[in-house]
Amino acid sequence: LIPFVVAFASDSGAYFAGMFFGKHKLAPVISPKKTVEGAIGGVFGDLLVCCVLAFVYAKATGCAINWPSFAIFLPVGAVIAIFGDLAASAIKRQYGVKDYGKVMPGHGGVMDRFDSWVFVAPILYLWNLYFPFIKVL
Repeated sequence: LIPFVVAFASDSGAYFAGMFFGKHKLAPVISPKKTVEGAIGGVFGDLLVCCVLAFVYAKATGCAINWPSFAIFLPVGAVIAIFGDLAASAIKRQYGVKDYGKVMPGHGGVMDRFDSWVFVAPILYLWNLYFPFIKVL
């Protein structure tokens, strides 16, 4: 669940922060609508949503969260999610493709919902091997 939440919370936070505060383009050639302010909002949105989720999970299951590991990974995960989104946009630009498909019109297709997740999941797996987030009591 964590890789999905990290990617989607970062994406949503970036969208809303960019919409309200975005002035400085992040990568205008690759993705003209992405802004630096949106990227910062993505990191903060990710921190907020994931910390709330972890707190609720810990209370519901009785597990302990390794907060230092979690808090260090979240901004890293958010930046990786943004990089994944930009990488997918670069591939689309290179091949002249607007959307990955027509299943979700206006959203860039199904792959556009998961491009960030594809980058976050393997890094999260490796991180969690060495610095686990959850301690079973």
